[in-house]
Amino acid sequence: MDAVVAAFSELKTSLGINLGNFTLSNILPAVIVFLIGWIIVRILLKIVNNAVDRLNVEKSLHTFIKSTIKIVLYFILLIIVLGVCGIPITSLVAVLSVAGLAVSLAVQGSLSNLAGGITILLTKPFKVDDFIETADGSGTVIDIGLFYTTLSTPDKRDIFIPNGNIVASKIMNYSKEENRKVSFKFSASYDADIDLVKKAILKAFSSDKRVLSDPAPFVNVNAYLDSSIEYVAWVWVKNSDYWDVYWYMMEEVKREFDRNKIEMTYNHLNVHMIKDN
Repeated sequence: MDAVVAAFSELKTSLGINLGNFTLSNILPAVIVFLIGWIIVRILLKIVNNAVDRLNVEKSLHTFIKSTIKIVLYFILLIIVLGVCGIPITSLVAVLSVAGLAVSLAVQGSLSNLAGGITILLTKPFKVDDFIETADGSGTVIDIGLFYTTLSTPDKRDIFIPNGNIVASKIMNYSKEENRKVSFKFSASYDADIDLVKKAILKAFSSDKRVLSDPAPFVNVNAYLDSSIEYVAWVWVKNSDYWDVYWYMMEEVKREFDRNKIEMTYNHLNVHMIKDN
């Protein structure tokens, strides 16, 4: 045994390693502390896991919280074990602090996205399957990760937007409410009777059962343009029916105008010839 201790001391001296008061006799207490600490960490992680499950948070956030707490607890356990071994931990903590600062500066963009992802998962401005619009694009949310949010566009393209960009800009969520307003602008000739135009638009609206009666459809004159009168109109529909109703009405109003001989004019120039006597 004395030979082993002497060899260990010689090894420390030759390598120039300062391990403080570390001796072989400290190994057994350190192992016991590690085993007890490991059991405590496992119990704490189980408690945290159950607590996060009750909070009903997103799966990705759940994994992040659990992993972060796991790393912190095992790091604390490592520090305690090293202290029991007699190894000075002050220098180790200082080195790790400097290393942590250097790493954080190198990946500050990723950390910004990570913070944005956590903010989105906690505040929930949108969820999977919502249709949203951001400064970087619009589409249906198919995944909310810790670093990126993935949108699927109507033409089936995937957009990966950094979460840092999303939380720093305006977010428009078109799926938050159950019902949605579909707005239109139509133009008709100055020669067309205003009441007839409004009745034709309302008749087109009433032909679709997906249009809600409450709130009631609305039509009114919006502006007098150079070559036509502009009418503004809107209906309320279920959120899932928005685009189907929009495209249907864009065609049906034209058909209704044709049935009532209402001209949808376009910009033109009238030239009046004055006969010179």
